[in-house]
Amino acid sequence: MGLSTATAALWVRRWERQQQRYAIDREERFTVVADAVEKVTGRQTRSLVLDLGCGPGSLAARLARRLPGADLVAVDKDPVLLALGRAHHGDAVRFVEAPVGAAGWTGALGLDRPLDAAVSSTALHCLAPDALRRAYEDLAGLVRPGGVLVNSDRFRSPRGDRAAEVAAQVGLRRAERQRPPGREDWASWWAAAAADPELADPFTARRARHTPHRVHNGLPLSHHVRLLRRAGFRHAAPVWQFGEDAVLVAVR
Repeated sequence: MGLSTATAALWVRRWERQQQRYAIDREERFTVVADAVEKVTGRQTRSLVLDLGCGPGSLAARLARRLPGADLVAVDKDPVLLALGRAHHGDAVRFVEAPVGAAGWTGALGLDRPLDAAVSSTALHCLAPDALRRAYEDLAGLVRPGGVLVNSDRFRSPRGDRAAEVAAQVGLRRAERQRPPGREDWASWWAAAAADPELADPFTARRARHTPHRVHNGLPLSHHVRLLRRAGFRHAAPVWQFGEDAVLVAVR
């Protein structure tokens, strides 16, 4: 049984709702990311943007609507999320399966020119430190001079930084207040999706990949900034922040 567009739309809508439980001001953050990308691509007729750890394409689809002249490429390692993205957003985004930060991962992207921007949303914190370093180094070679990497994510507070720890706690309480009604969370979404016959093939592929979800690599924002600068990005700084949640922009 194949995956229908109607079923994909259903699971993407449920994905969007459960993701709102974990990201403070999610839509505002997406807007900040899009603002940064538009700043460097606004005068181009055909920009190229890469979404890292794209899931079913939440951020990429919003960028496609905001930047109708852009070519959007979205990469993830999860066959289930990629199947949903292709069925629901495949007319606006090209989806690629590859593990971001693994050796040789950029070869799967099929890029025909330098990137104007790379973006990510609540994904890069899942990479092991070595994979994250390699991803930043690879991206520094893919993004054109003057292009940007924009990462909206949760960054751990530095140990011993009491002010950062307090801000993180305030952020968690704010996220709790913003959680939408209903009880579906990350675990229950995956459990329900696994029971859908139309997703049987993607879940079989997912199990064959043996790719468990990593919760957090524990790295603070300052560590990301250092990695980006060492990789070859000229500037790196947050442009939006609340507690441990931030949108980090790095300029190549």
